[in-house]
Amino acid sequence: MVLCSATTHLFAQPLDDIAYRTIILEKEPLQHEIPNERDILWQKRTWRVIDTREKMNLPFGYPKAPFFDILVRAAESGEITVYNAEKDDFSLPLTPEQVKNTLSTWDTIPVYSDENKMEYKVVETRVFYEDVKRFRIKEMWYFDTKTSSLQVRILGIAPLKEKYAENGDLLGEIPLFWVHYPSSREMLAKELAFVESNGAARTTWEDLFEMRRFASYIYKEDNVRDNRLEDLYSGVELLLEADKIKQEIFNYEHDLWQY
Repeated sequence: MVLCSATTHLFAQPLDDIAYRTIILEKEPLQHEIPNERDILWQKRTWRVIDTREKMNLPFGYPKAPFFDILVRAAESGEITVYNAEKDDFSLPLTPEQVKNTLSTWDTIPVYSDENKMEYKVVETRVFYEDVKRFRIKEMWYFDTKTSSLQVRILGIAPLKEKYAENGDLLGEIPLFWVHYPSSREMLAKELAFVESNGAARTTWEDLFEMRRFASYIYKEDNVRDNRLEDLYSGVELLLEADKIKQEIFNYEHDLWQY
């Protein structure tokens, strides 16, 4: 029932579709089997960046249901637990109230009245989905001897916000919080991602990540100094090194089958 302000009475909102959509509400994500440690022959932890401005990643910024808003709504309602951005090992959980404080800043600004009198007012500024242009993905690639295949599991997702100096210069990006992906799959399996080619193909965000329907690049891999690639390379060399890591991962499985 929806309240109509013009006529001040309740009415039944008509169906804005050609069918009642219940499949997504009833859907349960397939459980990930936890591999036996003895079956893991090789593994590599990598971190990726998803830029929402790339054509393939435009669903992340769909105005009616942006991915960032889905995460924030679930975190603030307590549906999922998110973690402090300072550590990406999911060791510092945030309460819903802490999430709200993380996404809000308060500034004191001068306000002039009609009598030309100045007063100071405290205003709240929230982080909106337009402020989040990129996401970090933490994942684990591994070779499972039980299935004789190379597999990947996403471990975490972090929205990134640009940080600026007082003079307007871009200082870099900071993660707002970390989402533990495995424990959030059930929630993401109930949230639709926009599919431009076929509206009847009800694709959820869990589907999108499991099918890896996003464009990204590697910006870090496990290393003894915990360096990011941009700490060691720049320009074309940075892109070539990221591509080299990607090729090494896929070549590992290929090399195992060389006779």
